[in-house]
Amino acid sequence: MAAGGGLVGRRDKNNIRGSRMAIGLVIGVTLGCIFAFLYYPHYDHAFLSSPQQSTSQFQGRLGIKSFLESSERKLADLSSENNDLKKQVKDLTKKLTIASAEDKTKKVGPFGTVKGTRTNPVVLPDDSVNPRLAKILKKVAVKNELIVALANSNVKPVLELWFTSIKKVGIPNYLVVALDDGIVDFCKENDVPFYTNEDHNIVDKSVAKTDDRHAVSGLKFRILREFLQLGYSVLLSDVDIVYIQNPFDYIYRDSDVESMSDGHDNMTAYGFNDVSDDPSMGFARWAHTMRIWVYNSGFFYIRPTLPAVELLDRVAERLSRPPPCWDQAVFNEMLFFPSHPGYVGLHASKRTMDHYMFMNSKTLFKEVRKDIGHLNKLKPVVVHVNFHPDKLPRMKAIMELYFDGKQDALDPFPDGFEWNW
Repeated sequence: MAAGGGLVGRRDKNNIRGSRMAIGLVIGVTLGCIFAFLYYPHYDHAFLSSPQQSTSQFQGRLGIKSFLESSERKLADLSSENNDLKKQVKDLTKKLTIASAEDKTKKVGPFGTVKGTRTNPVVLPDDSVNPRLAKILKKVAVKNELIVALANSNVKPVLELWFTSIKKVGIPNYLVVALDDGIVDFCKENDVPFYTNEDHNIVDKSVAKTDDRHAVSGLKFRILREFLQLGYSVLLSDVDIVYIQNPFDYIYRDSDVESMSDGHDNMTAYGFNDVSDDPSMGFARWAHTMRIWVYNSGFFYIRPTLPAVELLDRVAERLSRPPPCWDQAVFNEMLFFPSHPGYVGLHASKRTMDHYMFMNSKTLFKEVRKDIGHLNKLKPVVVHVNFHPDKLPRMKAIMELYFDGKQDALDPFPDGFEWNW
């Protein structure tokens, strides 16, 4: 019995040990399933689904995973390209900064090679200043430049000769600023491009209708400002001018202002040393002066630069207050008077036009037409009838000479103008 009882005890112990192992195995499998369920959801617990469902879902997950990985690679590539662009911009900015610094601190070159800056940069165009004018200029201007003239009905016959000569030469880029309805209609009838600035109230109605050419001339400085703000170079022209060649073929464009001179020879047009004599000073009786005849404010080329805009502002401001003065005198004062105590001069670069190519009527009638075989063979770019009040007949004669070849067309006219007192 004892032996039998010992055998039974051992069996019970073996059964308990086996049960414990089974329980441990069940617990282990259960924990494994839970772990797999929590930490590996992308397998979608296939053992709970049908084989077809599991395969489809698994392939879908693989497609999404592939798309995400592809997107991540593209973003990485874009990020890399962006970093490269940032680096390039940074390098370029650095180079520009260095170049700018070098330009400002440039060393002086060998004797005779140093050249200062004369051509100022143009302003940044601003179409918002006058959208209507900007639209017109885009159609009329050539290479951002054009001829501009102001006119009212009092100068209609002279204006007709003005644009007739322009058309004969074949100049496409010109514009009339019409100061009254009569000129608007006249331009329409003759297919002449025009502009009215009535929207901006720059033009005084009384001035627009006057026959005072100086009053009308003073308007141009305010009106031209908008052309420059829009980024256009303007060849400002009075209407008593005959065009014989295209002036834009003879413009240098290296200065803020290029102007016709009232001078009639090299000395008066380009400047000369004049000696002033004061006998009361004894030994020091002679003093040297620099002289130049004035620029003609009725014919000048002006670039859209800051000094050029400042010139227009200064002249317009001076003409707007008493005492009244001549716009051409003010124009020259602003260009030539230097800075001195109590006054800051205008830092605008300027060029005098060739006085034989851009000719005034004194040069033509007093000198050129008499120099047979030499100067009278010249073909000027323009002739400005600024020295003579009998403008219409002289303009007609000039056109007959240069367009029709009538060699004696100028003969009936005296050098100056004979007043009938």
